[in-house]
Amino acid sequence: MSASASGYKSKTLATWIALLFGSVGLHRFYLHGFRDRWGWLFFVPTMVGLYGVQRMRALGANDHLAWALIPLLGAMLAIAMLTAIVYGLTPDDKWNARFNPNGPAHRMNWATVIGVAAALIVGGGVLMATIAFSAQRYFEYQAETAQGRTASPIQ
Repeated sequence: MSASASGYKSKTLATWIALLFGSVGLHRFYLHGFRDRWGWLFFVPTMVGLYGVQRMRALGANDHLAWALIPLLGAMLAIAMLTAIVYGLTPDDKWNARFNPNGPAHRMNWATVIGVAAALIVGGGVLMATIAFSAQRYFEYQAETAQGRTASPIQ
């Protein structure tokens, strides 16, 4: 089913769906329908990342599997925010040619601009936090490994 066959697609609504629910792919379903393969691919890494958060809350900060899984959640959130920014900044004529070729034209409004600004703020924060978390855990692991290697011959 093409986007034009399914009716009018609002750039503002697509931007806000990507901002709020993009990490699970709802923006893709809004624009392309439930047969969209990319939309379904968003769900799994997001849930795996949430599982990592749950593991860290339950088992503590020393859980190495959680260290590997949590950055997936951060990456999916950052991708969703980037998608919201791209949707919101797409020129109206290109948006309408792709999603509303035979219907009413979408026009940019303040809600779209606010959605883009929110996605920029949230996306930047999530991306920085993900990089910081991953780097911290990597260096902690390196320190643990180095301590383990130096302690072994002395024992």
